[in-house]
Amino acid sequence: MSGSVFDPLWDQFGRLATWCLYYLNQAGRMGIFLFSCLFHAILPPYPVRSTIRQIHFIGARSTFVILFTGAFTGMVLALQGYYTLAKFGSEGLLGSAVALSLLRELGPVLTALMVVGRAGSAVCAEVGIMRNSEQIDALECMAIDPYRYLMVPKLVAGVISMPLLTFLFNVVGILGGYLVGVGLLGVNSGTYFQGMYDAVVWADVEMGLVKSLVFGLVVVWLCAAKGYYLHLEQSGGFGAEGVSRTTTSAVVLSSVSVLVLDYLISSILI
Repeated sequence: MSGSVFDPLWDQFGRLATWCLYYLNQAGRMGIFLFSCLFHAILPPYPVRSTIRQIHFIGARSTFVILFTGAFTGMVLALQGYYTLAKFGSEGLLGSAVALSLLRELGPVLTALMVVGRAGSAVCAEVGIMRNSEQIDALECMAIDPYRYLMVPKLVAGVISMPLLTFLFNVVGILGGYLVGVGLLGVNSGTYFQGMYDAVVWADVEMGLVKSLVFGLVVVWLCAAKGYYLHLEQSGGFGAEGVSRTTTSAVVLSSVSVLVLDYLISSILI
């Protein structure tokens, strides 16, 4: 006798349930990973030297790409903003438009996306290769906590480095907007900075600071956790192909999380 007409429906339901259970399990692992990192981060002894090395890797070595991206972001903001404001005879508001756009939104978001591409992918690949070559298992066999030894310095370094990189991005972006607006388009120099001074308040700076702190934590957390749980990834697994797939997944997940959190934080603080 042939199967029931509901068999295809049950098959689809089973696949959906398996998919939901897998991602719920993954979310639980991610939460446990973050809790373990934060728990070990507040307990002494503190890995100061390892943290400084990670600040150098995540922060200092990302400086060039942040400065380059920030300069051209500010320049294109000034260029586009000028022609938009000129339609309403409000060219004097160019400085405030550039500064507010950078401080509240573009500075933290673009900095986080650049860090994801340059440092987040490297963190995921490094931890994934250590899992792949059983170095993390070896640390556990030697009674060395991998969270304290490997993850805490990366997490702390991300939280410290991201606001500093965002600050550099904003400053260089404002200067890039100044070069285009004042030097190329003829906006008055005093009007550019006076409009910025009148429009920017502490709440704008605070929003960018909160976003950069959250992004720094989330980016390193997701990238490190994806590498740490490489052997449990459904599309990953061991080997070079598993590391590459997991790294790609970590970059995509971190980038999407930055954009989603940007909206959520803005909706709360605005």
